[in-house]
Amino acid sequence: MARDGTRLTGVPAEPRWRQPALAALRGASALALPLLILAAWQWAGGERGVLLGGALPTPLRVWEAWQAWAFGPVGMGLNAYSGTWLGAVLFSAGRVAQGFLLAVALAVPLGILIGWSRGAAALVDPTIQMLRPIPITAWLPFSIAIFGIRDFGAIFLIALGVFYPVVVNATQGAREVERNWIRAALMLGSGRMKILLHVVLPAALPAIFTGMRIGLGVGWTAVIVSEMVAVKSGLGYVLWDAYYVGRMDVVLADMATIGVLGLLTDRAILLLAGRLLRWRALAAHGGGR
Repeated sequence: MARDGTRLTGVPAEPRWRQPALAALRGASALALPLLILAAWQWAGGERGVLLGGALPTPLRVWEAWQAWAFGPVGMGLNAYSGTWLGAVLFSAGRVAQGFLLAVALAVPLGILIGWSRGAAALVDPTIQMLRPIPITAWLPFSIAIFGIRDFGAIFLIALGVFYPVVVNATQGAREVERNWIRAALMLGSGRMKILLHVVLPAALPAIFTGMRIGLGVGWTAVIVSEMVAVKSGLGYVLWDAYYVGRMDVVLADMATIGVLGLLTDRAILLLAGRLLRWRALAAHGGGR
């Protein structure tokens, strides 16, 4: 930003005193549609608080179920889910974190290598593209047969789901690196490994973060699917168990929890990307002078 308060791109910057108000306005706009849907849903439920013959509870009933699930005394009365919300969240979030980190650790170097080397692409990429269309649910019997009803079965499925979006995006990001940057690095005497670490990897980061965001969504899907079948704890297990005993209020509270966790983890990746990709903003501003 220039000293006169204008952006280097030539677009005038908003005054600082208006920025908090604009942020609040954007937040209110983002909440407007969900609140409208919830209000219409609640109104349609009427005094009974249910729709579709009792199969669909209203938002207030779901909220009450979540409160009991989250803050009620453990095992209180007939509510078997009382006070177990935090434990379920920690089980699922821990599995997603482990599977996600494992997948990223494998997919990023492999994707960069495939995008950088024609030999690696010819050797590895066809196998990845052959396995990628197989849905996560098709791997469930394999996971149970190999790992049993254990945590690592779920972590394996999550890592598998996250791996493909990350490796494909990392590959594409490495292939689209500006060739002039590579030529300049070669002219300065940089070796192949140095170019990979200091030119190709940073340039591919935007694509990698895109793959991480997509993969994280797949990871949350995978953890719920795996916990329904292959693990006996976590949000997926609670969701399926609550459906089985007819607690649709808990089912919807569980779904809302998954959605909020997915949103928060996605925003965490965006925040990390913003910090690591500041050089792109500086380069864009520099190019606009």
